[in-house]
Amino acid sequence: MTKEFMSAIKERRTIYGISKDVAVSDEKIMEIVNEAVKHTPSSFNSQSARVVVLLGEQHDKLWNLTEQTLKAIVPAENFAPTADKMAAFRSGYGTVLFFEDNAVIEGLQSQFESYKDNFPIWSLQSSGMLQLVIWTALEAEGLGASLQHYNPLIDQKVASEWNLPASWKLMAQMPFGKVVAPAGEKQFQPLEDRVKVFN
Repeated sequence: MTKEFMSAIKERRTIYGISKDVAVSDEKIMEIVNEAVKHTPSSFNSQSARVVVLLGEQHDKLWNLTEQTLKAIVPAENFAPTADKMAAFRSGYGTVLFFEDNAVIEGLQSQFESYKDNFPIWSLQSSGMLQLVIWTALEAEGLGASLQHYNPLIDQKVASEWNLPASWKLMAQMPFGKVVAPAGEKQFQPLEDRVKVFN
C-alpha cells in the first residue's frame, strides 16, 4: 500500500499540455473532489476548505475571464505568451478552484485567542494538502493538471460570475485534462541538504 501511495506521489507532475478528450466521467471527477474535501485534514478540524469545479463551458469561461483581466494589465506588445498560456489552460477539460472560508478562520480566531495568528497559516497548510490530494488523485486516473495562482487578480470576477460567498478566499486554480504533452525531466536538490535525522 505504501508503495502504491508513493508511486502516485512520484507520478504527479505539472502538466501543461492537456486536452478536453478525457476518458474519466464527470461523476468520477466529482467523487475524487468530494472524497478529498471530506478527508483531507485541517487544524482544529475546521473544515475551512471550499471547492468549485468548473467543467465544459464554465471551465472555458474562467480562462476567458482570466485572459480579459490580464489583457488590461500586460502591455499589448508582450501579451502573446500570456494569450498562449490562457489558450493552453482553456484547452483542458475542467478546472478546480480552491478556496478557504475566512468566516470559519475568523470564528476560530475569536474562539481561541492564543492561537489567533496561527489560524491563517494553518488554513494555508490545509489548502496545500487538499490541492496535493486532488492533484495526485487526478493523476492516478490518467489526467494531467497544473496549479495556477491568478488570485487576487481574478477574485472579484470569479466571486461575481459564480455567485460565491464573500467570505470565500480564492487560493489556487487547477486546470486539468487529458495529457497530450508529458512533463519534462525533473531536477532534484540533494536530499542530504534538505533532510536531517537524529537518533
